[in-house]
Amino acid sequence: MLAAGESPAYLGPIVALLLAAGLIGALFVRLRVVPIVGFLLAGVVIGPHQLGLVPDVEMVEAAADIGVMLLLFTIGVEFSLERLARIRRFVLGGGTLQVVLTTAAVAGLCLLLGVDWNVGVFTGFLVALSSTAIVLKVVAAKGATQQPVGQASVGTLILQDLAIIVMVMLIPVLGGEAGGTWEVVRALGTAALVLAAVILVARKIMPPLLERVARLCSPEIFLLSIVAIALGVAYLTSLAGISTALGAFLAGMVLSESRHSAHALSEIMPLQMVFSAVFFISIGMLLDLAVLAQMWWIVLLLAVAVVIVKVLTTFTAVSALRVGPATAVGSAFLLAQIGEFSFVLQQTGAAYGLSPAGMGDEGGQILVAVTVLLMTATPALGALGAAIARRLPRNAAAEAAAGLEPDADTRDRVLISGWGPVARNLGAYLEANGVPSTVTTLSPDLAADAESRGHTVVRGEATKATVLHEVGMDRVKLIVIAENDSEAAVHIAHVLHGVAPGVPIVVRPTDVPDITGFYDADVKRVVDTHRAVTEPLGGAVLDLLDIDHTHRGHPDPTVVRHFRPEPDTACAHMEDLPPVLPKSPGCTECLRKGRHDWVHLRICAQCGFVGCCDDSPGRHSQWHAERAGHPVVMSAEDGEDWGWCFLDEHLVADTGAAPAENA
Repeated sequence: MLAAGESPAYLGPIVALLLAAGLIGALFVRLRVVPIVGFLLAGVVIGPHQLGLVPDVEMVEAAADIGVMLLLFTIGVEFSLERLARIRRFVLGGGTLQVVLTTAAVAGLCLLLGVDWNVGVFTGFLVALSSTAIVLKVVAAKGATQQPVGQASVGTLILQDLAIIVMVMLIPVLGGEAGGTWEVVRALGTAALVLAAVILVARKIMPPLLERVARLCSPEIFLLSIVAIALGVAYLTSLAGISTALGAFLAGMVLSESRHSAHALSEIMPLQMVFSAVFFISIGMLLDLAVLAQMWWIVLLLAVAVVIVKVLTTFTAVSALRVGPATAVGSAFLLAQIGEFSFVLQQTGAAYGLSPAGMGDEGGQILVAVTVLLMTATPALGALGAAIARRLPRNAAAEAAAGLEPDADTRDRVLISGWGPVARNLGAYLEANGVPSTVTTLSPDLAADAESRGHTVVRGEATKATVLHEVGMDRVKLIVIAENDSEAAVHIAHVLHGVAPGVPIVVRPTDVPDITGFYDADVKRVVDTHRAVTEPLGGAVLDLLDIDHTHRGHPDPTVVRHFRPEPDTACAHMEDLPPVLPKSPGCTECLRKGRHDWVHLRICAQCGFVGCCDDSPGRHSQWHAERAGHPVVMSAEDGEDWGWCFLDEHLVADTGAAPAENA
């Protein structure tokens, strides 16, 4: 037991690490720079060469190892075999050519400088890789994921990440611990066998296994299973002589073929973000600013050289597919940095005595510095490439032939969050009217039911970014949350409104609706379950009793109303009025009596009761105000934006709205 007031020795460094990462990362987000750069600089600040706030580097490196495994695992999940097949020509053609050309160009430059060939090839490997994390974020931020430049860049990144398998296996050969053509062939053969095993497991074993786990409907068990698969496969591949990071990547590819891949990615992503941040921080901790101050000119010179080499080689590789110069230029500048996986490769090479350009520790310092500089400059480089591309002609026919045609940016489908009896009936109604829909649900049985009825299904929670990415929010024109209680529905509505602020949301809570919460989430329609059942039932009963109950259908009982008085003219009774849902599509009391002879309608600003005005026979608006003690009403008539206090006999305009022309 720890004595009172005594804290564990590791707690201070961990707090310093997380605080530095959070503060510097937040600063870079405000500057519109990806947080990865902030994490790298946080490591520079707190590292042993600068402030020394984290003296136990081994502890950080252990967490960083987990971070890089989870990072590669999540990227592996996104590289499904189906996705590879869609852009296989670009991946296998242009991507392979880009890696080979870049490696050859860098190796040739190293030979000219007197560096051994094996070190030159290793350095070429480091430079050939681009930053998957940063490029994908930049492409997504520009909305270019489905555009030719985005698809070309993603295809190249996929090949680069797959090429790591071969690169890691060739490092022992380059390090001199194995030699000869046979060893190279053996390494390539091993890589082919590993990929074949991955495809077999992904197709035959993993889908039914993950299906059984998902049927438990336990997020905790599902998350533990995913982590166990990621780290377990990494451990098993390490026993076979393959790095743990590569094993985690292969584990992700195994999961990518499961119908639950989006769900798996959404569950593990928060954990991956934390440990990946530690990984990038650990890389930043390697940088010694004192050494960098002496070699700053070398860093700038090499950064420019890397950009030139990668722009030329990537442009050549993409152009070989005959997709047009605009696409080739845009992709070349987007991929003109060094990637995060180069650090993984560098650490693997260090174990075999390899270093960037054979410069030892100084080479590692320069690699970190150049990488941080180019990662920071990636958005600017992407913008420069786009500006140049706009001045060049596009070859639409060639892009289509290469499989790079952009998807139509049309909003044509409804997103249904949750699946149950109500959502099932709604889905059938949409299908009958020719409206496509996408369903998100955690339950394998409900997902299978939705799929059997012809709906597109994404397994996972609609609040997770990876699930929404799989849904394709750029094609959603309406969101329906139909099978959740009020608290969960409010949370989902807030998240979806933040992701797609212009898309209307309809909510049908299974319990009493949280009107204020839905109003704050900008929900456009709220269908009260009890009211939705009672009104048709009441109508059927009145029909059978031959009682006329027709009404004008106004106000809409699914639209939340909120009266916000002008502050300078409001009376005391108009303070803190909540959002309300109109109780009925007409005077509530008149409809109860089967009447519809009102003149004008008012809505109680405190409970949503709809009453007829004083010119109507029933005068139920004032009747309710006196009976319930709710003196403030707002007009329910079209074009009228005012409220009235019966106690103070005071007319007040709604905030931002012009006063009514007549009361």
